[in-house]
Amino acid sequence: MKARQKRLILVVAGVALLGGAVALVLSAFQQNLVFFHTPTEVAEGKAPTGRTFRIGGMVEDGSIKRDADGITVRFAITDTAKSIPVAYKGPLPDLFKEGKGAVVQGALGADGQFAATEVLAKHDENYMPPEAQDAIDKAHKTAATVAQ
Repeated sequence: MKARQKRLILVVAGVALLGGAVALVLSAFQQNLVFFHTPTEVAEGKAPTGRTFRIGGMVEDGSIKRDADGITVRFAITDTAKSIPVAYKGPLPDLFKEGKGAVVQGALGADGQFAATEVLAKHDENYMPPEAQDAIDKAHKTAATVAQ
């Protein structure tokens, strides 16, 4: 085998290994990618089924209920236009309250209930995720337009 053929084989093998590594990285990235959706988008069926994503909005007043097991908490997330029921097992953040902003991560069940694996509460009186604030602003504009 000539030196040129050996170099060609090494270059082809290197490109193949690099291609395999890139494919693995992209696959891992795709599996860990988490999108944000509003309650309105979820209600309209725009959210993925069987995949993890985030819903953001306000915790609906009067919606927080604790199950008898003391671990499961049920509440609703709203963008003032639509509400999505959420079930979460675990401790809630200290700032989690009715009427306050929250983002929940999990998956939507076949029954339309969101099974949360993580709950994030806003950290001060002025903060709300930009996507959630945009969704609430759009819902207010839509409601004002419909009311006229």
